[in-house]
Amino acid sequence: MAPVSERPGPHAVDLTISRIEEAGERVAATAAALSDEQMREPSLLPGWSRGHVLTHIARNADGLGNLLTWARTGKETPQYASAEARDEAIEAGAGRPAAELVEDVISSSAAFVTLARELSGDAWTAEVRGMRGPPHPAWYTLQRRLTEVEIHHVDVAGGYTTADWPDWFLATMSYEVIGQMSVNPEAPSAVLTDTTSGRQYLLRPAGPGADADSVAISGPGHELLAWLLGRGDGTGLTADPDGPLPGLPPY
Repeated sequence: MAPVSERPGPHAVDLTISRIEEAGERVAATAAALSDEQMREPSLLPGWSRGHVLTHIARNADGLGNLLTWARTGKETPQYASAEARDEAIEAGAGRPAAELVEDVISSSAAFVTLARELSGDAWTAEVRGMRGPPHPAWYTLQRRLTEVEIHHVDVAGGYTTADWPDWFLATMSYEVIGQMSVNPEAPSAVLTDTTSGRQYLLRPAGPGADADSVAISGPGHELLAWLLGRGDGTGLTADPDGPLPGLPPY
């Protein structure tokens, strides 16, 4: 994750919290339509059932909520006790009845939103640190939560697909991913065009790849973002010069 230092305005924080709340409601609605048997079926994540993904979404709310508590109190509160504890919690919760999984998603999301709405002022710029990645200001925790919910909602394989991602998510997340890839010398040099919105993005990696000839890649915004995130094989995208899409480093 690239360093993040910009200070957000109150409108940006309030807007992101509202979007997190709406995203949580969408994933809860998807979960509520699934039976006990369907919760045991495979998700789009290898080795995980739908119950695993939904439990992960819930425990992620708890973990990122710990970072908001850290920012509010000034007392270090780890996202998770350990990587092993995180994995054990997901495994332990994955086999629960559908009703329990849905309630967990709803209650954990609501608790995170409550913590976020209680935070104010300088607490948003307090430095916290997740289980992975460099330290970041507390406000970036909101972006992390929104990303987790929207991406893993697709992974549930319950009818919500990349084509359902809101346009604002396509724009903000595309900039986010491309910004992070631009510091990776293994990323290709490319000009990406969202043929639905007309937005263009420049991927110009640091290092030797910066001088390479750019490939122009175009297609619907959700297909572009899915490809960048490793959630799509690039079907629906075209490259100029004609040929296979370039390889991407993992996000």
